[in-house]
Amino acid sequence: MLRITDARTGESVDAAPARRGLTRVEAHAEGPDPTGLRVLLVADLLVRALELGGTPVWALLTGERQRAELRAAGAALGVRPFEDGGDTGAGLGEAQVLHVVGEDGAPPGGVRVAVAAVHWEAPGPPGDTDPAVLRLTLLTHSANTPVTVDAAALGDARDTLARWRRAVAGWAHRPSRPVPDSVRADLRSAWEDDLDTAGVLRVLRAVEQDPDLPEGARFETYAYADRLLGLDLTHDVGSPA
Repeated sequence: MLRITDARTGESVDAAPARRGLTRVEAHAEGPDPTGLRVLLVADLLVRALELGGTPVWALLTGERQRAELRAAGAALGVRPFEDGGDTGAGLGEAQVLHVVGEDGAPPGGVRVAVAAVHWEAPGPPGDTDPAVLRLTLLTHSANTPVTVDAAALGDARDTLARWRRAVAGWAHRPSRPVPDSVRADLRSAWEDDLDTAGVLRVLRAVEQDPDLPEGARFETYAYADRLLGLDLTHDVGSPA
């Protein structure tokens, strides 16, 4: 069961209190700046985690500033499409509304997931950065922790992403093996604990280095985790070595 921290109270709450009840996720992004993109990314992760748990989700984007630019930047970052929000009434069977909002944004009513600021110190604008590299850079920190994106952080993410994509492409040639139960449990325990993507990445690093895991199991593990992470880790599968 996915649990998140409600920024209004600081308490941990069920993201989907009614089994199979519709959960509305509203992303309150102020614009296509790095912090606005992070708000959209966290909302995307929330939608993915809920869907992986079998919860139907209605994803909405609110805000009036540069919405088209924000949608385009979000799509490049791997964020799946959100419907236009605003004065939308309750959905049929709606059980919960989750608001994803920047820490300095206008506080909506209901359960709030607060997203800390992104401080951009990298050379060049965010639009010049490989979106998958930027996504991985942001995933290495919990949503409520401020992030400084500089050349070193982007370089580490770029190296990790390239290494993992090469490894996944190699593992794909080996006989498939199921994700080990203990690894699956570790992954779900991480992302169901307040969307701890840093914890998910730690599990993947452990899987990468475990000499006892068959390579086919490594492949299935990375493909499974990527349903949440959205890093296109199978990007190089089928490419010439």
